[in-house]
Amino acid sequence: MTEDFQTLADGRMVQAVTLSNGGLTARVLTYGAMVHDLRHVALDRPLVLSSPRLGDYEGGYLYAGTIVGRFANRIGNARFVLDGETHETDRNFLGRHTLHGGADGPHAQIWDIAEVSDSAVTLTLTLPDGHMGFPGEAQLTARIGLSGDGALEVTLSAQVTKPCPISLAHHGYFNLNGGGDVTGHRLRIAADHYLPVDAEMIPTGQIAPVADTSFDFRSARPIGEAGVDHNFCLSDGKRPMRPVAWLDGDGLRMTIETTEPGLQVYDGAHFAGVPGPDRAPLPARAGLALETQAWPDAMNQPGFPGCILRPGERYESVTRYVFEAAG
Repeated sequence: MTEDFQTLADGRMVQAVTLSNGGLTARVLTYGAMVHDLRHVALDRPLVLSSPRLGDYEGGYLYAGTIVGRFANRIGNARFVLDGETHETDRNFLGRHTLHGGADGPHAQIWDIAEVSDSAVTLTLTLPDGHMGFPGEAQLTARIGLSGDGALEVTLSAQVTKPCPISLAHHGYFNLNGGGDVTGHRLRIAADHYLPVDAEMIPTGQIAPVADTSFDFRSARPIGEAGVDHNFCLSDGKRPMRPVAWLDGDGLRMTIETTEPGLQVYDGAHFAGVPGPDRAPLPARAGLALETQAWPDAMNQPGFPGCILRPGERYESVTRYVFEAAG
């Protein structure tokens, strides 16, 4: 079902598409191709953090549930050299770096509905040459669906008219308990290495083992309060779909399957004091972001897996969030 949802402050109308299948229901918005609501039939609570007020997505809820890109995560010093040409991208992070493709990236755009059914919606977006400093026109497609085995499936694709770094990601904040913080959720990640970052959250270039660090989630354990906003190295390039992470809440398990080489895990520490859906302040770590993507700053790090898409090629990323009620 498709219906008008809300009007943005600038007058743009946002539509909502309601999906249902496999014991899940979801609401997808054309604003940012956002998964605005997600629920499991066995539990009377939302599984993702969201606000009923679209204006909040310019504040504390920035990026929540949306598709981010052209290049998800960070680009150090908001610049990169490609085929001998230097490109300067939007400096929307600390006034020095690029985050999630710039301030006016796909997360802030109204996507077009190309196809819709009871269980899936396909949305499209065209970004012009030079948008946020990136070269070439980019044609993006997001298919968001619910499968019969209880999975939220996100398939992201892109084509470009000039060589360009491309990494698209779904940026949902998950809270399987429907409230409180996620510090007690148990997380397991199939990654032996992670990317250390500097004081401004830019990868240092080192690929470090998780062993004997607070980033070792090879065995399931509570997320806790140690603080995490880092890329976990799943592989050195794209792979066939495989399970890479498991998150357990109260009575529900989520398994993440993906084709991508990286998993950015962010514990949502910034939510402390942000007005929640009922305007009561949220706690720190109110939701956990689990973003499947290329490694951050890959275009500036020769030791990282490649991220450049060229004309005539097709980028595709597939991620499944599979939900299973537990005892």
